[in-house]
Amino acid sequence: MLAAMTALSGVPATADAATLMDFLRGGPGRTKNQSVFGSQQQTMFGSDQRGGAAGLADMSDPEPLPKISGPRYYTYKPEPQRAVVIRQTASVAVDADIATGSIAAGQAGDPRAAMASVKVQATKDVADAVEAYYNDNRPLLWVLDGAVTEKAHKALEAMSRAAEVGLDPQDYSVTLPADPVEGADPAARLADLMRFELALSAKALTYVQDTVRGRIDPNKLSGYHDLKRKTVNLAPVLNMMRLSPDVAAYIKSRDPSTSQFVALKSELARLRIEDKNAGPGITIAAGTLLKPGNSNPETANIIAAVRENASDALKVEHALTLANYTGTPEYTPELVALVEGFQKERGLKPDGVVGQATIRAMTSHSNAEKIEKLIVAMEQLRWMPSDLGARYVFINQPAFQAYYVNDYKQEVAMRVVVGSRSNQTYFFNDQIETVEFNPYWGVPQSIIVNEMLPKLRSDPGYLDRLGYEVSYGGRKVSSTAVDWNTTHSVDVRQPPGGDNALGELKILFPNSHAIYMHDTPSKSFFQRDMRALSHGCVRLAEPRVMAAAVMGTNVADIAKQIASGQNRAVQVPQKIPVYVSYFTAWPNDAGQVQFFDDVYGRDDYTRKAFAATTAAREARS
Repeated sequence: MLAAMTALSGVPATADAATLMDFLRGGPGRTKNQSVFGSQQQTMFGSDQRGGAAGLADMSDPEPLPKISGPRYYTYKPEPQRAVVIRQTASVAVDADIATGSIAAGQAGDPRAAMASVKVQATKDVADAVEAYYNDNRPLLWVLDGAVTEKAHKALEAMSRAAEVGLDPQDYSVTLPADPVEGADPAARLADLMRFELALSAKALTYVQDTVRGRIDPNKLSGYHDLKRKTVNLAPVLNMMRLSPDVAAYIKSRDPSTSQFVALKSELARLRIEDKNAGPGITIAAGTLLKPGNSNPETANIIAAVRENASDALKVEHALTLANYTGTPEYTPELVALVEGFQKERGLKPDGVVGQATIRAMTSHSNAEKIEKLIVAMEQLRWMPSDLGARYVFINQPAFQAYYVNDYKQEVAMRVVVGSRSNQTYFFNDQIETVEFNPYWGVPQSIIVNEMLPKLRSDPGYLDRLGYEVSYGGRKVSSTAVDWNTTHSVDVRQPPGGDNALGELKILFPNSHAIYMHDTPSKSFFQRDMRALSHGCVRLAEPRVMAAAVMGTNVADIAKQIASGQNRAVQVPQKIPVYVSYFTAWPNDAGQVQFFDDVYGRDDYTRKAFAATTAAREARS
């Protein structure tokens, strides 16, 4: 769940702190026509200026119940493009004839003037790099003796394979100049060649930038994305291409090479080959629910799917059942045992009930769906640091899993609960700094406003009975002493204890989204297959194990810290990167790519951004 808006020390909030009821009313001096709320990120303006008992005694009519909404998703706007501008003040270095084999450079015209006259569009970074190269009187890269060079063809061929690394070849295509025609206008031919020269340079730089940092800016997808976009140094790239004996190898060398990316790339290639040869897959009717002892016409498809996707070991174990099954609709005990074995293999609850989660595991995602997930995952991996590091924590929200990696080896893996669709966990990177034992839970404004306030208006003693602490004007008060219909400086927190929402500990990586990892008293949630259930924070199935890992100690030591009963925050010996990520395709520790449901629907927004980017580039090319 979201972290507290106030500090978690034992000191009550001061009277001028930004608090619940200030947030409700929009701060001091807000008029009736002013907005009460924006998003969770809206600034709070301060406290009730009246203070003291007068504020508590105010019995004004209640305002309409407000609502705090989370961040939103955006309509993606691609990076704008501008014209590439080449000056005419100097001559471009030319090694030989430019226009045609029979016309010398001087006779054909000035390449600089031809460059200045043609129209080529690119994003600002790319346009800057193209201009810097040619305005510095550097040699042409792609045209020689009035023709397109072999180097140009190799560069085009390398970029035509962009799909191999999850990019769109359309984004880097360049139209070749028409073959020279006898009697054609030499100036027009020169202009055509110079247009190609500039366009290919721009596309080559675009490819390098895209393959390093991704095609799209994740922060323009939604307010839930918070990833610093990489800066790619394009200034030396064109000269490196000019000097390279193998320009195709140089271009492909800029593709990511981490083990995770290589695994995604290999799986993409495998699935594309498999997809070409694949026959019709097994389908199970939507909405199917099969329970032990029931009959259903979909039983035959269910058993066929198990036969297709179960391990060899499971099929050997149940060979007699599979051999004797004749396609009847009855769900017999033998078939139930087969399905339970399949569910256990896939990490599902082995209850023999075939519902949505089991059907997904049986039919999996189609190859086409997997390919789309891989393309999105490869893009997202480009948003991340080029090297995740030797030691880090990786949380993958669609997998509902958290992993601790040490010395490049996965040492811990555990189930997690992440934010619900209405309280989504963000996609961001940070550093783990602190482990807090026996924590207080400072109730965030969104929970108080959206969930508690309606109850408090009808039952002001609600928080007192639950054992929560309420602070007003810097001192503790009973929740019954607060008029929840008016503006007050009110902070709410839950003391440590068995019922505390954060459980025994929390692991902090301070961030503007108030997200952290923590324990929870709601242990049953970890038995569910779909675990998008929290208010945004990451609940750990084995918090002591994760705390021991990041503290560089053992579980027994963590247990001692908890047993003290003291609220205590301890810094980790060394800050550890934490990646709160969102991948619907991701390799496991053995390098095998696994696929997950798009619980928040974020992949769709990424794919729409791909389409918008390609359309913008085509319109300007």
